[in-house]
Amino acid sequence: MKVFLYQSPNGYCYNSDTIFLFDFLSQFKLKGKILDVGTGVGVLAALIGKYFSSKIWAIEKQEIMYKYAKKNFEINNIDVNLIKGDFLDFYTDEKFDFVVSNPPFYKVDKNKSKNECISIARYEENLPLEQFIQKVSKIVTPKGYFGMCYDASHTDEVLSLLKKYKFQPEFIKFVHPKAESEANIVMIMARRNSRAVCRVLAPLIVFNRNNSYTKTAKNAFLKANTHSIKAFYD
Repeated sequence: MKVFLYQSPNGYCYNSDTIFLFDFLSQFKLKGKILDVGTGVGVLAALIGKYFSSKIWAIEKQEIMYKYAKKNFEINNIDVNLIKGDFLDFYTDEKFDFVVSNPPFYKVDKNKSKNECISIARYEENLPLEQFIQKVSKIVTPKGYFGMCYDASHTDEVLSLLKKYKFQPEFIKFVHPKAESEANIVMIMARRNSRAVCRVLAPLIVFNRNNSYTKTAKNAFLKANTHSIKAFYD
């Protein structure tokens, strides 16, 4: 089943990071109550809803992204409890079995986009890492999971903060543009109050030397089976 996704022609658009994150997460038994933080146009939540029979929540603070996500869940007939608001201000009595997210992780620099929608989706200042992880620790079940991706150059910081808030990284996978390139993305599945050993999985290599997609990358895109429709929200 193809997943159709409306998104803005001139705003932030989802990219391969989210597709690869879903491919990584889908190897685990995503069940129970799942929360997607910063859902954007709803890509990750929609894909989870397509493959797993779970109760899905999603939160998004940008009005335009919220509208696109709502439309995308409707046209794909995926039941998601969509919440408009800032995750750091989010309060609920619910406890989640899984929290998943492709959060903003770029540090602010001189080339920061002037497009507010793009800026909020990309830059870490809009969802500071420590506050983000601390908040997740408060809303997962005592043995709940936290699956995320982040800038690989900040892996040490991510792992340190996960440990600080009693998350054990159980699985780690790096994404490399090419086999000879440094990793640019790290994907982590951590569990609250776990004593499991950390397993570093085989890396995901995106491109072959001739710049074509590797078999692994192609399979991730095929599994997601998304179709982007760039159109202004009506």
